[in-house]
Amino acid sequence: MALKPFAFCTASIFALSLASVAQAQEAAPQSADDTETTAEDIIVTGVRASIVGAINSRKDNIQIVDSIVAEDVGKLPDNNVVEALQRVTGIQVTDRAGGEAATITIRGLTDPLTTLNGRNIFTAAGTSFALQDISANLVKKVDVYKTRSADQLETGLAGQIDVQTRRPLDFDGFTISGLARGVYSELRDKANPNVALLVADKWDTGIGEIGFLVNASYTRAEYRNQNLQSGAMVPFLTVDGARPSVTTSTLPGACPGGPAFGALERLFTTDCRAVTASNPQGNLWTPGLDAGLPTAAGSTLNINGVEVPYYLSRDAVIASDFYGKRTRPSVNAALQWAPNDRSVYTAEVFYSGFRGKTFNSLNFSFVDWWGNLPADAANSFELYDGTNIVKSRQVGAVSGFNSGDYSTNKTDSYVYAFNAKWDVADRGKITADVTYQDSKNETSFFAMRTDRAPQDISVDFNAGGGLPSYHFANEAFLTDASQWTVGNLFDSGTKNTGNAFTAMLDGEYEWDSGFLRRIKAGFRYDNRKADSYVRDQGARGLGITLDQLGEGTPFTNSGFFDGKADIPTSWVLADPRTMDKDAIRKLYQVADPAANLLLSNQLSFGHVFGINEINTAAYIMADGEIELFGRPLQVQGGVRFVAIDTDYDYFDRGANFARTSVSTGSSKFLPSFTLRYGITDKLRVRFNYGETLRRPAFGDLNPNVTLTGDLSRIGFGTGSAGNANLGATHSKNFDLALEWYFERNSAIYATAFRREINGLVVPLVAREIIPNNYLPRNEQYTETFNITRPVNASNGVLKGIELGLTYFPTYLPGPLNGLGFTGSATILDSSQTIPVVNTEGEITGSTKSAFFGVSKLSYNATLAYDNGPIGARLSYIWRKGFLQSNEGRSFANPIGFWRAPEKSLDLQLTWNVNDDIGVTFDAVNLTKAKQQNYYKFGDVGNPTQFNSSTLLIDRTFAVGVRFKFD
Repeated sequence: MALKPFAFCTASIFALSLASVAQAQEAAPQSADDTETTAEDIIVTGVRASIVGAINSRKDNIQIVDSIVAEDVGKLPDNNVVEALQRVTGIQVTDRAGGEAATITIRGLTDPLTTLNGRNIFTAAGTSFALQDISANLVKKVDVYKTRSADQLETGLAGQIDVQTRRPLDFDGFTISGLARGVYSELRDKANPNVALLVADKWDTGIGEIGFLVNASYTRAEYRNQNLQSGAMVPFLTVDGARPSVTTSTLPGACPGGPAFGALERLFTTDCRAVTASNPQGNLWTPGLDAGLPTAAGSTLNINGVEVPYYLSRDAVIASDFYGKRTRPSVNAALQWAPNDRSVYTAEVFYSGFRGKTFNSLNFSFVDWWGNLPADAANSFELYDGTNIVKSRQVGAVSGFNSGDYSTNKTDSYVYAFNAKWDVADRGKITADVTYQDSKNETSFFAMRTDRAPQDISVDFNAGGGLPSYHFANEAFLTDASQWTVGNLFDSGTKNTGNAFTAMLDGEYEWDSGFLRRIKAGFRYDNRKADSYVRDQGARGLGITLDQLGEGTPFTNSGFFDGKADIPTSWVLADPRTMDKDAIRKLYQVADPAANLLLSNQLSFGHVFGINEINTAAYIMADGEIELFGRPLQVQGGVRFVAIDTDYDYFDRGANFARTSVSTGSSKFLPSFTLRYGITDKLRVRFNYGETLRRPAFGDLNPNVTLTGDLSRIGFGTGSAGNANLGATHSKNFDLALEWYFERNSAIYATAFRREINGLVVPLVAREIIPNNYLPRNEQYTETFNITRPVNASNGVLKGIELGLTYFPTYLPGPLNGLGFTGSATILDSSQTIPVVNTEGEITGSTKSAFFGVSKLSYNATLAYDNGPIGARLSYIWRKGFLQSNEGRSFANPIGFWRAPEKSLDLQLTWNVNDDIGVTFDAVNLTKAKQQNYYKFGDVGNPTQFNSSTLLIDRTFAVGVRFKFD
């Protein structure tokens, strides 16, 4: 590493001096490509202006870039940047709980690099920033880079999303603008405010032009998520099939002479009645097989030497009624000074805050008991034809619980930046940028279970449309607090902090003639620190009924699932929102002194990890141009060198937070190359090759185990741990694009792309025994766990085609003038190797799987209208079903967790009262689409027999006023 400082110093000196080495060069005429129609030549306003601006952004950039510009973010029915981006070619969004989209992918990859005004930003101890925390009201422009040049940051296989805020010198003078919206949530039956105000001015002074801007936004959302789920599949003995014999072994753990296996008995993964010399663990079946247990009628398990037929049925039905409230205050302030027309200095601060409070009213009922069979057991269930899968059944005396889960979440993130730009001589430029970031996040979780007496239940696991139907014999107990016993307490929290100092220096020089048109070099230094902390405690139940608790007020919900399913719609449970937490802790201290519960003034966080990462990078790139068949061929090539040195401190929760320190270092050269050829003035082709990295999240490097007890009574708990040996994932990227700007304000384009990715991180699961662990000694305590760890054990290829069209006809008469269309489609194909492991976590082979989160087809279509004072936009978005994740190998269903196709129909109307004031109406999810999941792996699985969960997606309506005075 001794040569590294010299190399970076050399790059810095080069960047500073580059702009002045050729000042004597004379100006030359522009190339033919430079004289084409530019953004300044197209003068349109309103809805059309934003769409045309996106065309020009793509057209003018040598990289493949799609954008949302100016009014596009502010005037669409979007509350945050993620929602605004869902209409961009190649963008797919998901996870629409809480009345907003939260997860974004670019061409199916889930790790886009997020930058703010070109600067990398993050949240607390994470390596990325939650884009949904950026209010759409603060944004001037968003660029989505599908390809990248050497002067851009190297991380993010998916691409880069650069959010640009407004600057005071962008305005002509004093400007005040703002908006006020009321957003109505149909599921929560609440109206929420969304307000923003921008004030900017600039002055000509004796020391040059000075500008100042403040842009503030505040949003609040009270929402309700309603999720209904049929539980996971587990095997049961048949009514009349063969029964396994009970072991006669006297080995440790065996129970010779134990009760005989019974009709419709649930088969757990291990059983003391199956312990033999050849099966010392008493294994009955293997959970988490890729395709699950066989589902053909008559399928058998070999237990104690007997081929035993089995049924597959669900272990539970679950209803989650989730109430949330979040607020997002945001402020962007900037001060600019231009002492002359050759230099600009910008100082700015960006603040993003998040405050969240949620309450989950959870009703959980097991449907797996066999001890109280109906008199006519053979007719107490129904199978899907030709399978051993139970569709519906009657079950006697099943247990269940409710849980009142209260969570808080608070984030404060600050970005302080200073930027200086200088023009050197006629053709040189130097840019310097210094940034300091600080981000903190703290969460808390306080939950109380309440348990009920056994009840008879009738359930249909898919009564239609993927929705279960179930009822109890007498449902009065559901809302009777005297019928519920106060159960276990769960009390935990996290704290995460992060900060970074970043310095960048770039220099470039341009020529107007000859092959070499520009050369650019730069240097970046980033010193990042991150720390994560946790606290966790719990206790056994109080042994009193909920009506005897005396603390807080029990909560009874109503109207669950909006009448869309035949299920109970109301239940009672403990509500921590109304309680004195320390008073509750004191009650549990008396009931369970061994839990050693602490009160608020005694709580402290244990250090989980501390990381200091230094990233140094340097690049050099050049632009050239030649004529080919009389047309301009533009060439850009460069290389970026990045070196990362990291010091880790990890703290083991299971060993009183004992500390382990590790240091690592790595470096890599990343080339990039782009060709852009103007076949005609309107037809253009591009080719790009580049290499990018995905570095592991800090938490994924922590080798210490985090444990969760046996919450669902499956015979073992779960856990997760990181891997200190994780390396960066590396991608080689190929893009070929053809663009036809066939009319003013209109274009059609197609892009073919391929990503060859090595070192993909996949989870491996191993069964482990962890005795005397730190979990609370309650009913969920266990010492057997399925532990999941990430490894670089997969390679894959992602390829596809993007198609896009923007068309505003120029020939439409009268009131139809201003009608236009914009739309795009993305076709994807992905394949990656997935390691096959045994129960010890050893890799024994491999199989193929699609990438997670990749829809093979997605499209969006927008009909736009802009004429006089009226602007309108009707947008439809659809994506095909996709593999969301693989489950934790705990059950008998296929491990693939698939998301059904998603869609959204949105409307926006604007009436411009005059040049300064506009009235808006927005509607999102007009068709009340749902979000549904099911199990599938390979050819096994479907939304009917393997249905899982259904989430109601909120429909919102908003009315607002916008104004701008300048």
